[in-house]
Amino acid sequence: MTFSVHRIIITAVVAAPCWAHADPALECGLDNGSQVEIGNCVADMERRVDHAIAVTLGFARDASVRLDEATGRSVAVPALEAGQAAWSAYRDAHCEFVGATFGGGSGAGIAIRACRVELGRARASELMKYAR
Repeated sequence: MTFSVHRIIITAVVAAPCWAHADPALECGLDNGSQVEIGNCVADMERRVDHAIAVTLGFARDASVRLDEATGRSVAVPALEAGQAAWSAYRDAHCEFVGATFGGGSGAGIAIRACRVELGRARASELMKYAR
């Protein structure tokens, strides 16, 4: 897939209206019956969202490199990298909290992954704003 086609696909996925994405566990529960099937579905969804983040982060990084080159400064790339590291730490900590609210129950893993999907979708959408 070429760069521009990849960008169009990612833009279409992350720019979908909010109502297009329900809770990831609910989305998966509509087509799957068991907790194992739902867990596998949410895990697959998380992998796809992680890939979308990687792609959109690459677009934002490319734009940041061009900006730094155009301005003769080296601030956009380090700022993007610091922001991504902080976002990753927040996502991990927050989603662990979400899982903890299940009190050790069997749905904690699904809840953690669903949280990561929800926050990841938002992050990919946010990164696309800076991928000029």
